[in-house]
Amino acid sequence: MSTVTVPPVLTSPRDDAIQLYRAFKGLGCDTEAVVHILAHRDATQRGLIQQEYRATYSEDLVKRLSSELSGNVKRAVLLWVQDPAGRDASIVRQALSGNVVDLKAATEVICSRTPSQIQHFKQVYFAMFGVYLEQDIEYQASGDHKKLLLAYVRVPRYEGPEVEKAMVEKDAKALFKAGEKKLGTDENTFIRIFSEKSRAHLAAVSTAYHSVYGNSLQKAVKSETSGHFEFALLTILQSAENSGKYFAKVLHKAMKGLGTDDTTLTRIIVTRAEIDLQYIKQEYRKKYGKTLNDAVHSETSGHYRAFLLALLGPNQ
Repeated sequence: MSTVTVPPVLTSPRDDAIQLYRAFKGLGCDTEAVVHILAHRDATQRGLIQQEYRATYSEDLVKRLSSELSGNVKRAVLLWVQDPAGRDASIVRQALSGNVVDLKAATEVICSRTPSQIQHFKQVYFAMFGVYLEQDIEYQASGDHKKLLLAYVRVPRYEGPEVEKAMVEKDAKALFKAGEKKLGTDENTFIRIFSEKSRAHLAAVSTAYHSVYGNSLQKAVKSETSGHFEFALLTILQSAENSGKYFAKVLHKAMKGLGTDDTTLTRIIVTRAEIDLQYIKQEYRKKYGKTLNDAVHSETSGHYRAFLLALLGPNQ
């Protein structure tokens, strides 16, 4: 469910390209106009605007935006104009090869995507950067975290809703035996089940685990594992159980306390706007008693705030 609102008077990609070119002309950039146009165009329209811009002005719109914008609004807009697979590929590549390697951001994107999204962005990753995603994971991650990520991007998982009760019970038992029941942890069992089983299956395992052993699977993961490996397992599990709730929690954390983690805030709002931002907004309100729009409004300012609020859609 997309939150992107298309304006009542439909403009053509050509009109939009002309308006953007005008916004860039002269001294300084009319950032308000840029935000107003791009925040209200869906993925297909944004692709067409880029084609028109290149055809009309013989220059790349992304390069122009990069030179005209700055700060948080620049990062948000540059992410937004990419198609979803290219965007995921860019985020993960930057997280795995920047000056400061951000394993958390890379892990969040990989472990919260569906198998078909992963397959798509792996192809785009190679096309854009000339290396395989697995090579970058191999180079930057380590230990059980690396094993889990590599398995997660390689194994084609089932994406449907059906689960097999006997298999669910078997996996719940296997996880209990691999974790809480024994001294130490059998990490390979966690890696196998979390990387090979569908979201519906994992959610059912979580329910079965709780009803049989009286403890939540999330708590078991927290007590049995640590660091990036724990974070990856929890991301997979929480995305399987309720991805709206998972992202609501990540957004809340990004805005909590002193200062705002704008990179995380931007990444999640931009990447989820055309997928499930409506659900994230509902979960946010349910859990924190205020709307996500209000939270973002109080934590951001200027054109950056206007852009994020446009992607969030109506405040409800």
